[in-house]
Amino acid sequence: MKIIIAILILAIIIIAGGLAGTIWFIAYRRRLTQGKKTTTKRAEGLPFRWSYIIVPLAILLLSIILSAYFYHLLPTEVAAHFELDGTPDRWLSREMTMVWVLMPQLFFVLLAGAIAWGITKLGILFRQTGSTWVRPERIVSFMGNLVALPQLIVCFAMLDIFSYNSYQTHIMPVWIFLLAILGLVTIALGVFWVFIFSKIKGGQRG
Repeated sequence: MKIIIAILILAIIIIAGGLAGTIWFIAYRRRLTQGKKTTTKRAEGLPFRWSYIIVPLAILLLSIILSAYFYHLLPTEVAAHFELDGTPDRWLSREMTMVWVLMPQLFFVLLAGAIAWGITKLGILFRQTGSTWVRPERIVSFMGNLVALPQLIVCFAMLDIFSYNSYQTHIMPVWIFLLAILGLVTIALGVFWVFIFSKIKGGQRG
C-alpha cells in the first residue's frame, strides 16, 4: 500500500510538472508568433480560486466524514494491510489507522493547492493579446482537480479497510480499482491534449 501511494504521488508530481512546462512553452511560443510587443503592458497573474481544487477538497471532506462515522465501529487493532487474496497481514491501532488514511488526503489537497497557486502566479505567461484560444482558468482547474484521481484510490483503500474491519468483507480488490482510476487518468489526459492542440490549430488558422 505504501509503495502504491508513493508511486501515485510521484506520478502526479511528474504529470503536473510536465503539463505546466508544456503549457508554458505552448503559450510562450504562441505569444511570440503573434508578433506583438508586450513589454509596455504587464499582465497580472490569475487570482486563486477555490474551484481550482474543489474536487480534492470534496474528497478530503468525504474522507473525514467516513473516518468519523467508522471510528467507533473499528476494533482496537485494525487490519490495515492485506495480501492479494484479501487476508490481513499487518495491523495498526485505531488511532494510527486514522492518521495513515487521512494524511495522504491532506497531502494531495496541499499538492493541488500548490499546483494551482503556482500556475496562477505564472498567469502572465498564459495571457493572450487579442485571442482566447485557450482559457487559463480551464488549464489551472484541470491540473488542480487532476489530483483528485489518485485521491480516489486512497479513499477507496480507506473505505475497504473500514469495511473489512467493521463488517468482515471487502468491497473489491484495490488493484482493480487502481486500474480503473489509471484508465480514467489516461482518458482525461488524452481529452486534455486533444482540447489543447485543437485550440492551437484553430488559433493558427485564425
